[in-house]
Amino acid sequence: MSQDSPWLKRNWVAHTQLMLDSYERYLKKELIPREGSQLDQAKELFLSPFVVVSHDYRPDPVLNYGNQVALELWDMDVATLCKTPSRMTAEPVHRDERKRLLKRTTENGFVDDYSGIRISQNGRRFLIRQAVVWNLIDFKNNYRGQAATFSDWEWLDETETATTE
Repeated sequence: MSQDSPWLKRNWVAHTQLMLDSYERYLKKELIPREGSQLDQAKELFLSPFVVVSHDYRPDPVLNYGNQVALELWDMDVATLCKTPSRMTAEPVHRDERKRLLKRTTENGFVDDYSGIRISQNGRRFLIRQAVVWNLIDFKNNYRGQAATFSDWEWLDETETATTE
């Protein structure tokens, strides 16, 4: 299997279904059209023109999914992404704000108005706007982590400071 086609892995196909089902459960709409096989949907989500990323449900959650746009934005390959604590996607100064977002998502099931600053693996900072973050709930109603999607971001200069909502 190629590094460029992680959707071929059975666990990625299953995780894609978890994300898509949970998104539809909370937001009452589809993230992508649910057409074709589960493998087709996994490929479509991975190649979508917007960011999709998720983490597991450990006390210090670790990233467990990133589509191609997310991998490029955070400057990571799949292997690196899947061993990265999700808190590392935010600079230390922004981690308390990120923690509040995740708590609000856990309590409400989803948020659809998140904006904040994130940082790539190589240290480039970017501002995301209007992100949707939602809980991942399996078919047995067990909490499995959280996912996020957004299509609006802008790179920040190293000297620029930005405010978050």
